[in-house]
Amino acid sequence: MKKSFKNIFSNGLGQLTIPIIAIIILVVFNLIRDPSFFSIEITQNNEGNNVLSGNLISIINGASELAILAMGMTLVTAACGGQDISVGAAAAIAGSGFVKILKSGDTISGGKVILAFLFACIVAMLFGAFNGTLVAVFKIQPMIATLILYTCGRSIAYWINGGATPTFSSSIVNAIGGFIPGIPIPTPVLIVIAVGIIFKLVFHFTSLELLTQSVGINGSAARLNGINATFIKLLSFIILGLCVAVAGSIGVSRLGLINHETLLLDIEMDTILAVAIGGNNLGGGKFKVGGSIIGAYVIQTLTITLYAMKVSSTDVKAYKAIVIILLVVIGSPVVKAKFGKLMSKFRAGKGNACVKGAE
Repeated sequence: MKKSFKNIFSNGLGQLTIPIIAIIILVVFNLIRDPSFFSIEITQNNEGNNVLSGNLISIINGASELAILAMGMTLVTAACGGQDISVGAAAAIAGSGFVKILKSGDTISGGKVILAFLFACIVAMLFGAFNGTLVAVFKIQPMIATLILYTCGRSIAYWINGGATPTFSSSIVNAIGGFIPGIPIPTPVLIVIAVGIIFKLVFHFTSLELLTQSVGINGSAARLNGINATFIKLLSFIILGLCVAVAGSIGVSRLGLINHETLLLDIEMDTILAVAIGGNNLGGGKFKVGGSIIGAYVIQTLTITLYAMKVSSTDVKAYKAIVIILLVVIGSPVVKAKFGKLMSKFRAGKGNACVKGAE
């Protein structure tokens, strides 16, 4: 029994302990504070469709962009031992490109929406490759390399549409950011599930997960074993670019317009925190994409909880920072090591007590 329990943790469940405990604590706290907090209702939206609503739906729906970005950020963190702080600005660029194609012509057809999304993907991947080249080829620290796009990215998004904030109206785009007629679950939630399945399939049918971890743990040793570390790092940024395009397209579709200044503003910090809360080592190496997804929902649950408690929007960030610091510190290697030693002493003491009792 003890051996099987230890095997479970060695296989990665232990890495998810902190985010799972955090979710449980937030759920219990909210149920005590307001038993109806997680109640789900069926209401009609503006289009007259029956849809699910409530705080729980707001949490899983509102965290969609964050969860998608966290998946891509996990790969970059694992491979490069650093983080991309330009994802919000890059999402604004991708969103601007998405709208640019939508606004070309008079009508917005399904084919045009697909073309707009593909264009957003290409643009985001190119900027991801730019960041990846600085990191993988020129060996610049990821946070410094991505600071360039973080600084100028929203200006580029501004230029794409000539400084305007164009609006658009389309039932197809509204369905992407809202609800598909006949389906009561928000479309962004379904997109998160689809992206998660794609990651799972890629890891299952390719060696990307193993190669990424190898490069992150020891890039020199990976090279000696024939692994192209430069390519793996570059690929991680390109994959993050795809996630950026998806998140940016969802954000634009929710609003029905592109505002380069506010689209996914400050989401880069929440994305990094989601990866950290998910139990992933910010210095690279082993990773769990599932942990980062849970981390995203932890952050969103905390945000919705604070708003439900009537905390002002200006104070929400401060309260979030306090809670997140506690979670990150508790999940840090130092605290984990000390907790492990404490548990070892406890088990040793318990074993000695059993021996003495037998005597």
